[in-house]
Amino acid sequence: MGVFRYDNKYAAPTREQRERYMKGEREEHSFGPGGQILLIAYDEAVYIKDDIDGTRILFTGIKDKQKAYDEVRRLIEEHQQKDGQESEFGTGNDR
Repeated sequence: MGVFRYDNKYAAPTREQRERYMKGEREEHSFGPGGQILLIAYDEAVYIKDDIDGTRILFTGIKDKQKAYDEVRRLIEEHQQKDGQESEFGTGNDR
């Protein structure tokens, strides 16, 4: 259905997007240094909050939900290149 990228933490999903996609049960996983990248999986969407650089991304629809996990991996690698750290993708802290 779509991928919505917000370049700072204040430009979060609209009320309509929250009411449409970000409802019901959810599953949360944290990744990256200090667990600063949060992935929240809903029935119809996945929301990524990157508190390192303030990026927010909403993936909607079944096809795009899988892309969210690839995006988390990319974000971690991007931050590691900036910081010169090892990968922490496989050591996510479940919430």
